[in-house]
Amino acid sequence: MQDKIIQLISDIQEGNYKALARAITIVENNLHGYDSLLKQLNNKSKAQVVGVTGPPGAGKSTLVSSLIKHWVEEGKNIAVIAVDPSSPFNYGSLLGDRIRMSEFYNNQQVYIRSLASRGALGGLNPKIIEITDVVKQAPFDIILIETVGVGQSEVEIAGLADCSIVTLVPEAGDEVQTLKAGIMEIADIFVINKADRDAADALYASLRIMVHQKAGADEQETPVIKTIATKSDGIAELTEAINKFFNNNHFNDKKLYLLTEKCWQLIQANRMQDVNKTLLKDELAAIMNNDEFNLYTYTQKYMR
Repeated sequence: MQDKIIQLISDIQEGNYKALARAITIVENNLHGYDSLLKQLNNKSKAQVVGVTGPPGAGKSTLVSSLIKHWVEEGKNIAVIAVDPSSPFNYGSLLGDRIRMSEFYNNQQVYIRSLASRGALGGLNPKIIEITDVVKQAPFDIILIETVGVGQSEVEIAGLADCSIVTLVPEAGDEVQTLKAGIMEIADIFVINKADRDAADALYASLRIMVHQKAGADEQETPVIKTIATKSDGIAELTEAINKFFNNNHFNDKKLYLLTEKCWQLIQANRMQDVNKTLLKDELAAIMNNDEFNLYTYTQKYMR
């Protein structure tokens, strides 16, 4: 089995998309060889991980498609991990970003994989960290991750992407203040998509004020870019802002934060894997009305 895993990773590193798809399936579903595969991954990847997040209806998929087109024209190899909402019945993907990005389906420079969120609250798949690290083994220049779009809980993307793009639409102007404490805090770049709509200029001005107030004396302000993704307007400016972010000296500080955050999430997931919420509910149902019941004493058996 070990030899097969080593060969699989070797095939991925050579750009074999079928091998990559097989490895992602192994990791996503905890199939035989899952643990061995992850332990064979190296840390040599130069791929830049760009997260695209924002509320539903912001045009994230169209924005991602425009970014792909721009980078493909520059000769870059792109991977897209598109996380879709899940069916509540079978946890399968309800939307298919591969369909929405169909013009790149047969393009050898582009690999697209749709994942279901499977009930994860952060707008991401529960195995997204491991899957992203598997994709990093392939010779991609950029890995784009598009989240479901579930509001403030999407801050989880900040613990995964090297560069987090928060996408908004002009109609979100009245909501900006309420987003301050959540999704607004994780943006490395703000994008106002559908900027040909009314109120785009007002939202742009509001965001510029916010990023100016947030930036410290020695910090650069978070860029605010206006785009019309359906026409590819503003995409060149956005890719320029992304490049500038990666060339910024502060990026190394974020890399340490990302590594710490990912390590924390992996340890947390491992510690929780033997806790069955359904069984927990059944146990609590049987004892919750006992006069002697104490929640903190009960939870001690899980604290070892």
